[in-house]
Amino acid sequence: MRRASLEIVMKTRVTEMLGIRYPIVQGGMQWVGRAELASAVSNAGGLGILTALTQESPEALSREIRRCRQMTDRPFGVNLTILPSVKPPPYVEYVEAIIGEGIKIIETAGNSPKDFIARFKTNDVRILHKCTTLRHALSAEANGVDIISIDGFECAGHPGEDDIGGLVLIPIAARALKIPVIASGGIGDGWGLAAALALGAEGVNMGTRFCAVKEAPLHDNIKQALVRATERDTNLIFRTLHNTGRVLKTSVSNEVVETERRPGGCTFDDIRRLVSGQRGRTALETGDIDAGLVWAGEVVGLINDIPSCEELIERMVAECRQRLATASSYC
Repeated sequence: MRRASLEIVMKTRVTEMLGIRYPIVQGGMQWVGRAELASAVSNAGGLGILTALTQESPEALSREIRRCRQMTDRPFGVNLTILPSVKPPPYVEYVEAIIGEGIKIIETAGNSPKDFIARFKTNDVRILHKCTTLRHALSAEANGVDIISIDGFECAGHPGEDDIGGLVLIPIAARALKIPVIASGGIGDGWGLAAALALGAEGVNMGTRFCAVKEAPLHDNIKQALVRATERDTNLIFRTLHNTGRVLKTSVSNEVVETERRPGGCTFDDIRRLVSGQRGRTALETGDIDAGLVWAGEVVGLINDIPSCEELIERMVAECRQRLATASSYC
């Protein structure tokens, strides 16, 4: 398997706790967090993440973990996003599959993972929890998670309802928390990594940027759409439903926004046909950008190419060191 060629290591509490060379984490992404991408990120010195609910069952997740281990001997983790649902997935069974396969790093998101923390701790699993507010981060710290990934308003997915950007949210979290903070949202290059470290974070989490790499299991049309997009080419959907999501600006997401803005309001049933997860999966796999939602953050404005994971991470580390050196010269 390939190895990152840089001999240097960036040492923070995050790299020490997770056993990785560089403090760069690939966020969990539905339909994207598969073995091909996770193993490539880990082999390049970051932390790759499999997405549990991308797999149709806990048994399928176990097989995907084993497949990933055939591709890398470096640490990788599993994302488990816990969301309210009329018919929720069998979260307990997914947890047992993760533990049973010997995974030692889990990224949790959505609702609090407090029901599973004791089980993870008993099995020496490090818990990285993603939050969009300081109050939730403090609660997660009190419940025993090991690392907080603080997600600014720029991010893809669900940025919460407070609309606080990373430039404010990252240092607020770093000052208030005793455990390490990872910066998430709007980061796609070494400039962003340097900024995050300067703001008090000890690593970064990237989702959208890792969609536009050679190893990402997405159709090339989707990757090219991310390259073409500018920082103005995302839509905020579900605003009126108080479950804000940030997605790529397409005919589908434009229709969702228009429906939400119509006189008389909007219910979820009014947009259900547009936002189904299976439609989004179809878009990613067929390359039809207008087949369903494509989740993406404002960082698309920084994406100009489709490198390998190794090329991207090495470039980020080099850029970060250059930016920090330049900044230090001002003092």
